[in-house]
This record gives sequence, structure tokens and C-alpha cells, in this order.
Amino acid sequence: MDFESVKKLVEKEGGEYESTVDSMNERFIEPMVMQGIKIDHIERGRILCSFTVPPRLLNSGNTLHGGATAALVDVVGSAVIHTMGAPTTGVSVEINVSYLDGAYVGEEIEIESKVLRVGKAIAVVSVEFRSKKTGKTIAQGRHTKYLAVSSKM
Repeated sequence: MDFESVKKLVEKEGGEYESTVDSMNERFIEPMVMQGIKIDHIERGRILCSFTVPPRLLNSGNTLHGGATAALVDVVGSAVIHTMGAPTTGVSVEINVSYLDGAYVGEEIEIESKVLRVGKAIAVVSVEFRSKKTGKTIAQGRHTKYLAVSSKM
């Protein structure tokens, strides 16, 4: 195994993007991933969004990056908890994503987030990504969040 090639793959010191990355605002991930999302339908326990895959979110295979997909599961999954009347969405306990197909630049996808359960301390939601054109499932995510439990003292 060539450890130097692995090191070069992971370490991104210098290069054409260094000044851009260093000048980014704090907490830039959410706005970068969420820019362009439109809510098409919202109801108690369900949000349906549409999104056109932008070039900024592509991986080296020219499909929607798995990290961007996971970030969308996080944010859209958290948002649907608010539709149940929860004042906060707490912190993530677990996020998992099954990647089933690719989404390409310019492709319009829909993201459907549903509450599976909101209890006193834990909320669980599902998030599904589908091609608007074909209806084919691109990814499925599940997000578990710990809800801040108010003190009884």
C-alpha cells in the first residue's frame, strides 16, 4: 500500500482552492448545501422540497456528493421536527444514508422528509431523495435526534 498517495488524497494543503476555503465564513456548510432548496408542500410531520443539483455539490464522479446528501438529511430532517410543534430539534444522535443512484448536475430532485416519531427525548425522521423526472429513488436517510429535555427542578 502506498501511504503517500493516501496522504495526498486526504491532505489538501495549498492548491487552487486554499485561499477560497480559508476566506469562507464560519458555518458555511448549511448555506452552501441548502442554497436553491424550495419547499413545495409542508404539513404536520411532512415536508416536500425540490432542488436542482448545482455544480458546487458534485463529487469526483460528477454526481451529487454523498456528504451534501447527508447534510441535506440533517437539515431537512431537522426542519420537519419543527412541524410537530417542537421548539428545538436537539442534537443528532445518528444519521444514516443509503445511496441508491446518482443525481447529476441540473437534475431536479425532490426531497421528502417525514416524522416517524417525536417523543419526549428522541425524534426519528426519514428523508427520501427522488428524481422528479423518473421518480427513481436516489437516496434514503434516517435521522435520530436527541431533544433537549426540560429540567423538572
